[in-house]
Amino acid sequence: MFAQSFFPAQHPIKAALVLAISTTVWSANALAETPQVPVVTVGAQAVSAGLELDGSLQAVRQSTLSAQASGRIAELNVKAGDRVKAGQVLAVIDDRATRAGVAQSQAGVAQAEAQLTNAQAQFDRTRDLRAKGFVAQAALDTAQSQLKAAQAGLAAARAGQTQSSLAQGFTRLTAPYDGWVLQTHAEAGALAMPGSPVLTVYAPQPIRAVVYVPASQQAIAQSAQRVEVQLPGSGAWVVPASQMRLPAADPVSQTVEWRLDLSRDDGADQTPGAQVRVRFVDTAAAKPQSDRLVVPSSALLRRGELTAVYVVAPKGSDKPEGFALRAVRTGNSHGDAGMEVLAGLKAGDRVALDPVRAGLAGAVPAAK
Repeated sequence: MFAQSFFPAQHPIKAALVLAISTTVWSANALAETPQVPVVTVGAQAVSAGLELDGSLQAVRQSTLSAQASGRIAELNVKAGDRVKAGQVLAVIDDRATRAGVAQSQAGVAQAEAQLTNAQAQFDRTRDLRAKGFVAQAALDTAQSQLKAAQAGLAAARAGQTQSSLAQGFTRLTAPYDGWVLQTHAEAGALAMPGSPVLTVYAPQPIRAVVYVPASQQAIAQSAQRVEVQLPGSGAWVVPASQMRLPAADPVSQTVEWRLDLSRDDGADQTPGAQVRVRFVDTAAAKPQSDRLVVPSSALLRRGELTAVYVVAPKGSDKPEGFALRAVRTGNSHGDAGMEVLAGLKAGDRVALDPVRAGLAGAVPAAK
């Protein structure tokens, strides 16, 4: 009854008008709740010369300790992350055979010493008897020959003892210096063969940054006025205490290794393997380089090793404009100008300036 009195059948135009107004208000509220994300059009910009690459930290003194004898690993006394002292026994390979060899060589030395003592006494007696004329010269010559043979036998026995002691030492892996265990490559009970790695140790100081510069960009790196390393954690850029470039390029990757030694203060508490950024700064370069695609740093979305941006997706016949996630490969940072994009974008692409909001459901580019 109420509906009939409010919308009488004889007034269909009024009912349609009320429905249109309600639909318009709902559409306006829905549009207000839709994430509006500002975008920027990517284009080539003139940027200054320079080069920035990813590198990693590396301990200058790092050693992989390998087995020198075959046998089962009887003891593994350390694990990754343990601190070690120079000369500390880190692992022991089953040494029952080598211990038997040491015992046998010790017995051989004792036997040779006894034979030498007997030969020396026989020689002394024969010499005295020869001096008194009781024996012939031939008897003295024989005693002297037996003495020399006993001396040579003792020398051979002692050499055998040294050899067995060395073989016994090969069953023990000791720390070459004070440092830390970086990695273990085997477990107790595993079979070790000569040359097979057992564990890796490193000294915390000194430490260096290693970067592989493409051969095509060597000219930029060599002409740089200054080289800087961005330390992990703090984000500070520091100048290495010394630098060295290897004289040859890798034939497979076509890169040249640069080793940048950090000072003791800059390298303190740093961990080998950590990723760093290395930049070759050409402070004297006043000539800009063109044809570089640059996007604002705020537009980049970093998730682990993935670097991506949200690109405006074209409007379809049945859907409005939206955003699509696209992986990119970045190059040098150009400060306020943004980050250079080497791959993944082209001039004219529109990129979201707020990648977090662009990833929300229903996000659309903001109206200009």
